[in-house]
Amino acid sequence: MLLTVSGPPGSGKSTTAALLADAFGLSHVSGGDIFRELADERGYTPLEFNKLAEENDQIDRDLDRRLREIAVDRDDLVLESRLAGWLAGDHADFRFWLDAPVRVRGERIAEREDKDPQRAAEETKAREASEAQRYLEYYGIDIRDLTIYDLSVNTSRWEPDAVLDMLVTAVEEYDSSGDEGKTPIADVSYDF
Repeated sequence: MLLTVSGPPGSGKSTTAALLADAFGLSHVSGGDIFRELADERGYTPLEFNKLAEENDQIDRDLDRRLREIAVDRDDLVLESRLAGWLAGDHADFRFWLDAPVRVRGERIAEREDKDPQRAAEETKAREASEAQRYLEYYGIDIRDLTIYDLSVNTSRWEPDAVLDMLVTAVEEYDSSGDEGKTPIADVSYDF
């Protein structure tokens, strides 16, 4: 089974993806972890590395290509990244989008990174705008288009365990016979 978890920074992707992987006995691959590792290896903060990626498209393309290969080659994992649903395409059994208001996401990021919540929210908005522009430019993907996702959840309304319960129920109750209404994206070439 291949499940994808996508959403903006601070939406609870990492927490939820890890819980989801545990619930189904799957591996968990995080694009955010890989991105932060690459930034750290090169001596940048994630925001600085994100700005560098604006000037050097190879950073995004290498990361996205690696995640796409994982999604295509494996079917025993939860793939988590901003573009996971797009990268996995029709290989995914279920695609989730998680979100929360920017204020809430800023507070979560501030706690995780030990910084001011207002600053974290501002940096998050700047990062999102930068990424949205790059995804559209590189791949023709409008990250705000949620029609590819099977379920979208506002994570500010529930604790992580309640979000997990919703997603597990959705997967367990999912009827794949209703796929004819889904937009196939594997037929589209994104040049990852």
